[in-house]
Formats: sequence, C-alpha cells, structure tokens
Amino acid sequence: MAERRKIFKVVVLGDGAVGKTALRHRYLGEGFKQSYSMTIGADFAVKRVDLDGKEIVAQIWDLAGQLRFQSVREVYYQGAAGGLLVFDITRAATFESIPNWITELLENNKNKIVPMVLIGNKSDLRESTPESISYESGKDYAQNLSDWSKFEIHDAIEFPIL
Repeated sequence: MAERRKIFKVVVLGDGAVGKTALRHRYLGEGFKQSYSMTIGADFAVKRVDLDGKEIVAQIWDLAGQLRFQSVREVYYQGAAGGLLVFDITRAATFESIPNWITELLENNKNKIVPMVLIGNKSDLRESTPESISYESGKDYAQNLSDWSKFEIHDAIEFPIL
C-alpha cells in the first residue's frame, strides 16, 4: 500500500528580529502583527497540504535567533529535511551571518545536506533604508553560499513584512 502522508521537518533560521516568526505566521494564513514577542528556544507549527492525493505535512520549527539560545537550538536541528535562511534586507549583519546558520544546521543535523532557501525579508522597508541589500546581491550571495557549502542554496526570495 502506497504511503499517503509525507512528513518534512523544516527549520527557519536567522538572526533575531529578521522576521522569521512573521514569515511563518503569514505562510500559515495568520496575517501580520505589528509586534511579536521574541522566540525563546523554538516555536512549532504544522502546515498540511494535499499534493496529488498525498498529504504533505510540514513541521515548521521557528528557531530563536539570539546567540544566548544557541545551545537550546541544537536539539531542534535533528532530522531537518530543509532550511529557510532568513535575513533582514535592511540590516547587512543579518545577511553576513548566514554562513554561521548553515554551519550550525549542518553540525547539529549529523552533517546531512538538506535543501535550503535564502530569504531576504522586509522588502517593504527597502525605500526607507538606502543601504539595504539589493535583490541582485541576494541572488549573488546565494550562488556564493552554494559554492562555499558545496550544495545548492536556492536563489534569494524577497518578502515584505506586511
């Protein structure tokens, strides 16, 4: 009998306040809120999708981005089947720390290479921040990360926070 359900664990990674929780809420259809509380450790959600008669279940783990939660995050990486690497396009430091997130994911997931997508978040704030990261820079960075890590990091995608 064919398996009718597939479960995938996806981790949402990035520095604190890059919009990981807002992104997750929007994906789940919960809309945008003006204020979010800091994620402590990890937050968990499930999205179910029917695809060609099969139920696809995405377990979405929104991991706290602050350095003080690094030791807590370690356990949440185990079994990850994919990663969303999120940065705030208005804060270059969050863009530059992405290799650290890739390394942390690999080291805590038994060096298992998983599909990853680089996401530039808060694109609606681009006009108010002249030094924001351009879409082209994000695409180039995704290619450079692919070359560095020896596996494909998919092209940058931009999402407005609203």
